[in-house]
Amino acid sequence: MGKPTGFIEYLRELPPEQSAIERIRNWDEFHLPMPEDNLRTQAARCMDCGTPFCHNGTVINRMASGCPINNLIPEWNDLVYRGLWKEALDRLHKTNNFPEFTGRVCPAPCEGSCVLGIHDPPVTIKNIEYSIAERGWQEGWIVAEPPAERTGKKVAIVGSGPAGLCAAAQLNKAGHWVTVFEREDRPGGLLMYGIPNMKLDKQKVVSRRIDLLEQEGVKFICNTAVGQDLPADRLLQEFDAVVLCIGAGKPRDLPVAGRELKGVHFAMDFLTANTKAILAGSRNNEFISAAGKDVVIIGGGDTGTDCVGTSIRHGCTSLVQLEIMPRPPQERAADNPWPEYPKVYRLDYGQEEAVAKFGNDPRVYLNTAMKFEGDSNGQVKAVHTVQIEWAEDDAGRFVPQHVPGTEQVMPAQLVLLAMGFLGPEQPLIDALELERDGRSNVKADYGQYATSIPGVFAAGDCRRGQSLVVWAFDEGRGAARECDRYLMGSTDLP
Repeated sequence: MGKPTGFIEYLRELPPEQSAIERIRNWDEFHLPMPEDNLRTQAARCMDCGTPFCHNGTVINRMASGCPINNLIPEWNDLVYRGLWKEALDRLHKTNNFPEFTGRVCPAPCEGSCVLGIHDPPVTIKNIEYSIAERGWQEGWIVAEPPAERTGKKVAIVGSGPAGLCAAAQLNKAGHWVTVFEREDRPGGLLMYGIPNMKLDKQKVVSRRIDLLEQEGVKFICNTAVGQDLPADRLLQEFDAVVLCIGAGKPRDLPVAGRELKGVHFAMDFLTANTKAILAGSRNNEFISAAGKDVVIIGGGDTGTDCVGTSIRHGCTSLVQLEIMPRPPQERAADNPWPEYPKVYRLDYGQEEAVAKFGNDPRVYLNTAMKFEGDSNGQVKAVHTVQIEWAEDDAGRFVPQHVPGTEQVMPAQLVLLAMGFLGPEQPLIDALELERDGRSNVKADYGQYATSIPGVFAAGDCRRGQSLVVWAFDEGRGAARECDRYLMGSTDLP
């Protein structure tokens, strides 16, 4: 390391942000740039720890510990400290096709396993990664690099989310002709429509990278749902290999009384329609507005937080977020030791904005909805809730149980269901007659990614279940490697 004592001399510092009250007035990204000297100081905090856990990418207690794509974090921290930004970008691109995405939306399991984090706040790895990537774009170092030669092989990728884009980038780099099919009107999948604009700008960030992929030779075909608009068997006939990256878009429902009422929506429908309206510069009939409404969001996690931030920007009257799990502790619990991802209480951007707007964290823990109440027009007007406790059932499983006497009625003209996803949508999987695992995911071994049909591979959430963007990157790159090996007999892809 360039500064062996940096972790002793310098405190953790994050970049400034617009105040919560200011940023809820628009849909722009709210992170402000950090001066280069401050960034180099933060990189100097990366200690010569001998055995860095930040890039090991293991899974402990079903959560990522360290970087799933094995980013060479100590190396590019050292290069940033020395002011060698282009060299740092080169090291970052060895493992990460799109660091400008993970630098914005990744929850940073790398920081959770930082050795410095055992006794001090960890290195600001995520912000340094973001800064390296943005420096690369600003300096013109990130440019189209089409392959020097083509193999003549054609590969179809279904889905243009994070796994699909990584697979496309890698297979194109190997010299294959890559066509990406996307059912939405724009490429990007989750990156385009599943994450709000204030977290990940669509025009300045997502489209910028997709334009570069097109310059490198990747072809995108939108408004095409394979298995519906395009028969699935045509892919097998017209392409030498197929990579499925269709995500896990089947949302978890809440089958309680009143579910059919108007004003009760899945969170992803709400978020997708909002981003489409922003990109179109108008509010169309499909736009779901929270303006002037009492909003109840059911479910925590990133999707719930995104619904919080979006509803506040619409101008909602009130906001409550029901969370079935208990409130996390302020510090790591005894059963959550380093280097596990720290399951601690934190205010994400949406909750921080709710505190600024309404004066309190909108989350109500250990709580769930029992039924939705409607008015005479079939519009939801209230949510009936109850506190829960986790207790063992007859099979020894911990399940939520209602606590008698804790029932409440909350006003709500908009209810958003953000309770996660149950797996991939099935029409394309049915059409191809692919083998599935017990959770309805496409069956394909991790590291091999080969499905039950030769030449058809699966990666990302449709194979592993709902997960992080960075895991999708890992799987997209891995599936590309195995697809290249299938096509050519060997592979040089990492």
